[in-house]
This record gives sequence, structure tokens and C-alpha cells, in this order.
Amino acid sequence: MHVRILVVGAGAIGGYFGGRLLEAGRDVTFLVRPRRAAELARTGLVIESPLGDVAVPALPTITADALRESFDLILLSCKAYDLPRAADDVAAAVGPGTAILPLLNGMRHLDFLATRFGGQHVLGGLCLISTTLGLDGRILHLNNFHVLTFGELQGARSARADAIASTLAGARFEAHLSETIVRDMWEKWVFIATGAGITCLMRAAVGDLVAAGAADLATDLLDECAAIATRAGFPPRREALDRSRRMFTAAGSPLTASMLRDVERGARVEADHVLGDLLARAGAAAGDRSMLRTAYAHLKAYEARRARETAAHTANEG
Repeated sequence: MHVRILVVGAGAIGGYFGGRLLEAGRDVTFLVRPRRAAELARTGLVIESPLGDVAVPALPTITADALRESFDLILLSCKAYDLPRAADDVAAAVGPGTAILPLLNGMRHLDFLATRFGGQHVLGGLCLISTTLGLDGRILHLNNFHVLTFGELQGARSARADAIASTLAGARFEAHLSETIVRDMWEKWVFIATGAGITCLMRAAVGDLVAAGAADLATDLLDECAAIATRAGFPPRREALDRSRRMFTAAGSPLTASMLRDVERGARVEADHVLGDLLARAGAAAGDRSMLRTAYAHLKAYEARRARETAAHTANEG
């Protein structure tokens, strides 16, 4: 089965996986904003990776106003705060047989997409990768992981999932079709919330936290997030928790969350989607001394200061 793929955006995540698929000869089009389209027309798509570079001089792109036909697969990798606008942009590409594969963190986006397009269109998905967009538009792959996992939310195999798996196979990244994708997504959420929460709260890498003798703060937050997942009916597997615990207590580790990099450059953050929604699902069980609540409050304070400073800057320019 020939699968036509629309990648929403050509940023650090969508550009990486879409670029790898294009490199492998798949039928890929990138839905981009006019500014990014102009940039890509000048520079092409460039990926720099320890696992092999990619350079595509003439990238197939389209803007939302030019969408006239549906696609078989939509790869959605925007930030959570951009999801409503991305949904508007992509609406014309959603036909009766379209599958939407979101690579956002957390779970709240699944309900949004199901409400907007119908649950039958939505797959579960996650990726394990560390990438960033350079100032010149290059996609920089920062580690040796590039894993994309997806599956039907109900857990069963399907003809469309098998067709997508066949399409992803052979590209230069790891692609896995999972029959437990919702549990997989919860496990990643626990990991991401812990990593974002502790490195943003401490404004430090994991290794720096360990050097300060405070690795227990990270593991306490991990245990709290795992307990929320367990109460929700998706207890993380022991091997997933053990792996996370090792990563959050590794001496000398440079590991930080991408959310910390966003804070350090004064950018928007996904505080509500990654930490706030998890805290809301804990309810009263979180307690007044919740580590998750403290980390979330820290990020909300950052957002308030950023909004105030942005407003003041805008007023001064006016």
C-alpha cells in the first residue's frame, strides 16, 4: 500500500523524522508556515546527526492555504501550545481514511484531536530523541536515540497500522508498532514530567544535581509521577522505572529536559500539558508538599514573569 505522508512542520522533530523518511524514498510533503517555506527554499533541509547526516536541497513543502487533498498519514509534532493552530492548518488534509499520528508529550492532546477530527482518525504515538533547531535552521540531533513508536489506541493490530509500519521500516530511525501504546505514552509522560520538573526547578543537569547530593529529589519526583500513572490505571513497568531511576541518578550526566533549554532562552514552555495536566489527574492525592506541584508552580511563575516582560517590551516599542 502506498502511503502519502504529510509532516506538519519542519522543525526539530518533524523535520528529523520527515527528513529520514524522505531520504528513504517515501512520499513525504511538509506542511509549513510561509517563513519556514522561504527558509527551506534557500537552505534545503539539513540534519546533522551522529547517526548520519541528511541534506535535501529541494524539499517538497506546502502551506495551509494551498491544501486541497487528503493524506493517508499526518505526522503531527508541534508543541502543545501550538496544537489548536496546527489542527486548523491541517484540517483540509484529513479525509475519511486519514490517520493522525501525534508525537506530543502527555495525553491531553488525544482528547483534543478526537474531538476535532473523530477518534477513529487518531493513533497513539511517541518519540525518543533529543533534537534542536539551530539558528540557521539546521536540525541538530544531540544523542544516539531516534525511536518512533506508534499504535492503535485500542491496542489491536490493524491493516492501517501494518501499512504505516511497512512505510516507516527501512528509514534511518527505529520504528516500532506497539500494541500497548497508551501504556507506552504514560511511561514516557512519567519520564518527561520528572526530567522537565527537576531540571527546570533546579536549573541544572542531572549530573549537577547528583554532585550536589540531591539525586533523591529526582527519584522522589519520579515516584510521585509513577504513582499518578498507577492510580490512572497505567502503572509503569518495572524495567521502565529502573531505567529512569538510573538516568536520573547518573553521576556526571549532562541530561537536561528540552523544557529547561526553552526556559534558558526565554521561550514558551509546555508547563500545563506536561506537568499541569499530570498534577490535575493526581487531585487531592498530590498533597501540599508535592514535588510535582512545586515544579509546576516554578514554571507557572516563569510564564508569568515572561508574559509581564513581553508586555513591557511591547509597550516600550509602541
